[in-house]
Amino acid sequence: MTTGRLTTPLVRDDGELRPATWDEALDRVATAFADARETSDTTASFGMFSCSKASNEMNFLAGKFARQVMGSNNIDSCNRT
Repeated sequence: MTTGRLTTPLVRDDGELRPATWDEALDRVATAFADARETSDTTASFGMFSCSKASNEMNFLAGKFARQVMGSNNIDSCNRT
């Protein structure tokens, strides 16, 4: 196994990481986000970090996702640094 940058997503099955396709990895993320919205109060259980070096448009989209999709105002773009 080589070290360095990942070129394939990894998913955890029974505590072990294994390579997966991008479709499988993204489906797992979408399912986990949907489960979080359905089973918990995302205003308290979901938060998002964005990068202050990202564009204004990217930070806007991150905030829009957190608020509209996840129902949370917990977003920090680290702009104060």
